[in-house]
Amino acid sequence: MIEVTGNLWSYDAGLKPWDIARVITTNGTVKNNGEAVMGRGCAREAADMWPRLPGYLGKRLARFGNHVFDLGTWDQVDYLLSFPVKYHWRDAADLDLIGRSAYQLATVATAIGVKCVVMPRPGCGNGRLDWEGFDGVKVHLQAILSDRFHVITYGRGDEAS
Repeated sequence: MIEVTGNLWSYDAGLKPWDIARVITTNGTVKNNGEAVMGRGCAREAADMWPRLPGYLGKRLARFGNHVFDLGTWDQVDYLLSFPVKYHWRDAADLDLIGRSAYQLATVATAIGVKCVVMPRPGCGNGRLDWEGFDGVKVHLQAILSDRFHVITYGRGDEAS
């Protein structure tokens, strides 16, 4: 796992777009209309960019449960993967779920053959977990994710608007 600074949506690691998958941190909540709850952070940004995405993810959550999903290509450029960090949108992020999601993510990334997976610090924004420290998310992910996985922190001037 490599830590980088930049913007989740524009970071390219010097690769072509088809060699990169972008991770959206999610929860397992599906609304009455069948859409996944994507109300904050990068999930909200993704839902704003691709309004059909919450319905697409919601169908998978309802059918298969709260797992990592290959969401495919959007706008013929961005390859997206979901990454559950919470069971319900109101909850704090769950370290055990993040660990399970990391193993699933590694498996899916290998299956689709991407060279780089760019992801935010899972569970560390709205999920209310710490990145650093003995019981931080970073320590859990380092044991699971190879250097193909780039964990991105927004840098100065890279904040989403």
